[in-house]
Amino acid sequence: MAQSNIKVAVQKFGNFLSSMVLPNIGAFIAWGLITALFIPTGFFPNEKLAELVGPMVTYLLPLLIGYTGGKLVHDQRGGVVGAIATMGVIVGAPDTPMFMGAMVMGPLGAFAIKKFDQAIDGKIRSGFEMLVNNFSAGIIGGILAILAYLGVGPAVEGFTDILVVGVDWLIGAGLLPLTSILIEPAKILFLNNAINHGVLSPIGLDQAQETGKSILFLLEANPGPGLGVLLAFMLFGRETAKQSAPGAALIHFLGGIHEIYFPYVLMRPMLILSVILGGMSGVFTLVLLGGGLGAPASPGSILAISAVTPPQAMVYVANFAAVIVATAVSFIVSAVVLKTGKQREEDINEATQKMEQMKGKKSSVAGNVTEKETTVSNGEFPQEVNKIIFACDAGMGSSAMGASLLKKKVKEADLDVSVTNTAISNIPQDTDIVITQEELTPRAKEKMPNAYHISVDNFLSSPEYDKLIASLQNKITEEQAGLVEESEENAGDATPDTSESDDLLLEENIFIGKEFSTKEEVIRFAGEALVKAGYVKESYVDAMVEREEITSTYMGNNVAIPHGTEEAKKAVLQSGFTVIQVPNGVDFNGEQAKMIFGIAGKDGTHLEILSGIAVICSEQENVDQMVQATTAKEIKEIINSK
Repeated sequence: MAQSNIKVAVQKFGNFLSSMVLPNIGAFIAWGLITALFIPTGFFPNEKLAELVGPMVTYLLPLLIGYTGGKLVHDQRGGVVGAIATMGVIVGAPDTPMFMGAMVMGPLGAFAIKKFDQAIDGKIRSGFEMLVNNFSAGIIGGILAILAYLGVGPAVEGFTDILVVGVDWLIGAGLLPLTSILIEPAKILFLNNAINHGVLSPIGLDQAQETGKSILFLLEANPGPGLGVLLAFMLFGRETAKQSAPGAALIHFLGGIHEIYFPYVLMRPMLILSVILGGMSGVFTLVLLGGGLGAPASPGSILAISAVTPPQAMVYVANFAAVIVATAVSFIVSAVVLKTGKQREEDINEATQKMEQMKGKKSSVAGNVTEKETTVSNGEFPQEVNKIIFACDAGMGSSAMGASLLKKKVKEADLDVSVTNTAISNIPQDTDIVITQEELTPRAKEKMPNAYHISVDNFLSSPEYDKLIASLQNKITEEQAGLVEESEENAGDATPDTSESDDLLLEENIFIGKEFSTKEEVIRFAGEALVKAGYVKESYVDAMVEREEITSTYMGNNVAIPHGTEEAKKAVLQSGFTVIQVPNGVDFNGEQAKMIFGIAGKDGTHLEILSGIAVICSEQENVDQMVQATTAKEIKEIINSK
């Protein structure tokens, strides 16, 4: 169990490192191409254009890594502070590309500002949010930059120098091929990212800056060992494994998705010897012929390798020879293993499941070559949930209310899960669970096919919230989770203070005892009220009607919250609300809405009062009180005091 926990920890660490590097691979390739083209030994030597090489590797690439690492920890705000902190290590060690330093300071800076934000959450007076946010980011980022300049930069530079000396010694002693004994099994166990992005790439970039290439970029990226295994299955495999191997080989060699061959190795554990010997022979060939790449090749495709190979004929020969030799050796050993052992037809599917268990998530590429469906979607509840997103068309109204209610339930259940809302077009890629209205779920699935999707028809009182909380608490699937008794909620905890909502909800924008024959009439009435109050431009009214045509803004409990489309956000001048009481109700797609909250949201400043309204309206009794109110002041007091 302890070894398994260590392996999972290393996998997560490696995945986090790769998550900082992989989104910026385009920048690495750009730097590699400029280096290959314009340095004195490049295709088209150009002294002026070659001046781009140094600043890009010294400043641009580390800053991108630092920003990305910070954004992973604390979104945009974390990215900004992470980039500020990264600048400290860059200036503190100007002679060494600070990739390792960026991987340390980016997440560290974001962690610091995240803890600060958590400490002051709910304690800032209305109107001072931007002031506090900007100054806190600047002060914390500045302090971390100074500390990085004085201590972290020199420390990382010294550590990098030690690693470089070690690698140089391995090369000089002819022992570099032995690294395959560690790297190839690590790939199968999904531990390679920690080695590749944490050690090899930073050192390789340092070497490439001096010599124009580094052999380290090809230690893990060489597709030869995996290709040899797949070719052996094409000729000597059986049934499903043999039939699927050609497609897997194409994806692996041209697409660079190495995990496609992992199930084949796991199916016959002796094949680990094939990839180790193939990797060793490939590295030996690189050392012998002087191969290497000018920048990381990601993914590990022969096309990517070709693109970042320095423009010397012998280097091309060396790199391609390394791939060919690794493929041949791996193929020969794999053929012997397959010919001398028994194979079962179902082995490939079992091995794929085993690989997915080790990886901790489904593999979309492995599913392409097996008979097992691998899309998560509405099927299997995720093993680990860190981020839940409520999504709607604009990310302004219904999703914000739903997120407020679930966030309260998550907090009461003492769960460490992030719950936020956004427009469907802006759903973050690291989202685990997406919650949408039923009509919008297909769009959300198209945007995030590998997330777990939950459809609701009532954002204010959906039983799916309690089912989801039960699933998170008990780590069971949504289908297994029974409907738990809804706990009595203290609405006052989430309701904004009266003084903070005065500018957003004015008594003159609360209308009592209105009658409407259609929902379009009441929506246009709400929109015109927002226009007259100076919250929106005239065009916003039509956008509210258009939004209603996409999917109903009826929330449940006799409440509707009409608002504009995502494109109409530019027509919002400032956040504000209008409340319309319709005692006899107005039809919203078969549902009777008696309290209509017209919404205009700008820069999220409306979310606090919307959160309070959501909590209040989740109780039918509170809605009934507002329907029976006789003055605007009474309705406002209910909203502000509940």
